[in-house]
Amino acid sequence: MTPSPRQLTLNLPHSPSFARDDFLVAPSNREAFAAIDAWPRWPARMLLLVGPEGSGKSHLAALWAEKAAALTVSPPEPAGSGVAEAPAFLIEDADRVGEAEVRLFHLLNAALQTKAWVLLTARTAPDAWGLKLPDLLSRLRLAPVARLETPDLELTEGVLVKLFSDRQLQVEPRVVSYIAMRIERSLGAARQLVDLLDREALAQGRRVSRTIATQFLREFPESMMDTP
Repeated sequence: MTPSPRQLTLNLPHSPSFARDDFLVAPSNREAFAAIDAWPRWPARMLLLVGPEGSGKSHLAALWAEKAAALTVSPPEPAGSGVAEAPAFLIEDADRVGEAEVRLFHLLNAALQTKAWVLLTARTAPDAWGLKLPDLLSRLRLAPVARLETPDLELTEGVLVKLFSDRQLQVEPRVVSYIAMRIERSLGAARQLVDLLDREALAQGRRVSRTIATQFLREFPESMMDTP
């Protein structure tokens, strides 16, 4: 049989959707989702969202930022002139503050003085950040913590279905299950693999099948494979 000619593929970006309906609630993220959904009935003005890479922190943070009209800031960057007027702040990847501890501390103090809301995302709790500024660590320890765990198999399957649907790809449930059982329990790994499968299926002019999935799972980075 003559193989199908490969088609030219365009490298078009597929931005992840951060809509509320696109967030899949599961046991691994239910606590964090409930905490974000409870705003503004938080027990404090500041909340720390903690979870491993690819667990959905950015999605939840984006939902909150839109709802709270939050200004997204990065500690390494100087605070802009509009910071004082902002009603809320989103600080993503706060555990990567690096040499900007003083800036982060001043930002948190400014938010406290203006009674602004603050949401910080991080992979671990503040005690594991290696902070050198004791006052900053003390301030962060006061924040309630909402945790996300590593996505389970059911959530991984659901995310794969959503990612394929976002790209208007019809993939059989058995193929989705086959993939979910073999990749790292990470939304980032799922997103990366779906991107590769989308490109390859388009290039071959075929649907995403188990054969194509098997081929790319063999080539997928070992760090993103679910090894026993």
